[in-house]
Amino acid sequence: MIVSILTVLFLLSGTAFMVIATVGLIRLPDLYTRMHAITKAGTLGIILVTVSLAVHFADLSVATRAVALVVFVLLTAPVSAHMIGRAGYLGEVALWSGTLFDQWDVSFGELRRETVETEANARRRAAPATGGDGRTEPVEEAPTDPPAGG
Repeated sequence: MIVSILTVLFLLSGTAFMVIATVGLIRLPDLYTRMHAITKAGTLGIILVTVSLAVHFADLSVATRAVALVVFVLLTAPVSAHMIGRAGYLGEVALWSGTLFDQWDVSFGELRRETVETEANARRRAAPATGGDGRTEPVEEAPTDPPAGG
């Protein structure tokens, strides 16, 4: 009887956290706050549902798999959220207008400048040299050494 009650409590609370994560994903204003909601509440929801499975089955193999899943989620969710947020920031996804302080501006300002310079250099190298009439000019090859022994 107590196992059934614990199973239901863990399952309902996990589902509630996943619903909260979904509402946060829909209602929050920008990528970064949405990511925060889905990562925190979603991770807790997955953990609680997994614990409910382990409690319900009360088997060592199921509990071992549940622990492995919880560890996997705890290790991957924050890292993936950080990488998505970093990619969004470097890709210049707009911050919410109510954002008061941009902590990454100090850290990534230099990286943004390097990225822009690198992209500009790559475009310059990829673009063919054109003459005044719009035709491409042949690229001069570096002179080669004369053949040896001649």
